Amino acid sequence: MSTATTLPLSEMSQADKLRAMEELWDDLCHSAEGVKSPAWHGEVLAARAARVASGEAEFHDWSNVKERLLRKTQ
Repeated sequence: MSTATTLPLSEMSQADKLRAMEELWDDLCHSAEGVKSPAWHGEVLAARAARVASGEAEFHDWSNVKERLLRKTQ
């Protein structure tokens, strides 16, 4: 990585870091076909699906979870 493309992390605010991270994630999402998930991702998903199937866990709507988490931080 060249110096011109290195982010000055120690000089960036938290908001700037989050904005940069969002831009990186957005860019990666547009070229995701070249990225393969590691095998352990599938194992974790299968274990979680088994917990849901057995009634030990359940899915929650992301908007509800996000709202609940935001309330906790206030």
